[in-house]
Amino acid sequence: MLASSPVAPRARAACTFRATPLPTPCLTLQFHAVNPATPTRFPITIATRESRLALWQAEHVKALLEARGHPVTLLGMTTQGDQILDRTLSKVGGKGLFVKELETALEQGRADIAVHSLKDVPMELPEGFDLACVMEREDPRDAWVSPTFASLQDLPQGAVVGTSSLRRTVLLRALRPDLRIEPLRGNLDTRLRKLDAGQYAGIVLAAAGLKRLGLGARIRQVFETNTMLPAAGQGALGIEIRAGRPELVEALAPLAHARTWLAVSAERAVSRAMGGSCSMPLAAHATLDDTSTLTIQAAWGDPDQPAPLVHASAQAVVADNTQAAALGEQVAAQLRQGGAR
Repeated sequence: MLASSPVAPRARAACTFRATPLPTPCLTLQFHAVNPATPTRFPITIATRESRLALWQAEHVKALLEARGHPVTLLGMTTQGDQILDRTLSKVGGKGLFVKELETALEQGRADIAVHSLKDVPMELPEGFDLACVMEREDPRDAWVSPTFASLQDLPQGAVVGTSSLRRTVLLRALRPDLRIEPLRGNLDTRLRKLDAGQYAGIVLAAAGLKRLGLGARIRQVFETNTMLPAAGQGALGIEIRAGRPELVEALAPLAHARTWLAVSAERAVSRAMGGSCSMPLAAHATLDDTSTLTIQAAWGDPDQPAPLVHASAQAVVADNTQAAALGEQVAAQLRQGGAR
């Protein structure tokens, strides 16, 4: 019997495993969020007066809307207010004469929106029309313009000052009762030409219009609001639409300025409560501070006889346009109690 030979165990080979990373493909993933609430970019036609200032305002709104994707065209129009230049506005129908033709274009569907200087917009819009947007305010103050006299105080006794506004007339008389206040009609360029032709020693204009047209150098003096209180809405632009156009409200929302809208809501409420039109020698100006406290001041003067101005003011924290308007109504009540009518 053969002895069996022991079988040596097999040597185990030492195996070394090295993990070799596979090349990772370089992928750039781009995700495009789709917002179902994004408004449709639809064409918009703007109705506007054809004065240089009105066209600047319309072009300003046009540029903002085009930047948001809307194709925009302008529909230039001449209004009754532009045509009647031989009488003061208070005697021919008020500042509403500057907006009626534009509202007709909206009503007929020839235009979608109308851009206005808010101080020219009646306090009560016709039925079927809405103020859809109030834009950020420019300088709300009045400006003294004169080729000769640096300020109102420099005028000699009896000098002729031009203005088309009953508000400015009563405020100027309160400051300088010795001056002759004469009517001044026409668009901004026309008024400046009349001044330069020597018809007036100086004129009072809205600072905002001069600045928007690059004519700030013509301003010799800016009247602070505690000296000459501005008109309701002065310096702000308002955009009017036909009611029932929610797509326009949505398209205009990015252009709105909430703080300005609060302030002018209070100002316009004063004028509305007083039955305000351009035949009303009324001033109203509101400011909003960082604590949402709205302060509004108003003044009324009698254009027919020399008498002290009636002043009123109020202050409150407001959260919306309704509360701002309520504060304005309080100020109107104070004015009536003080003798304003």
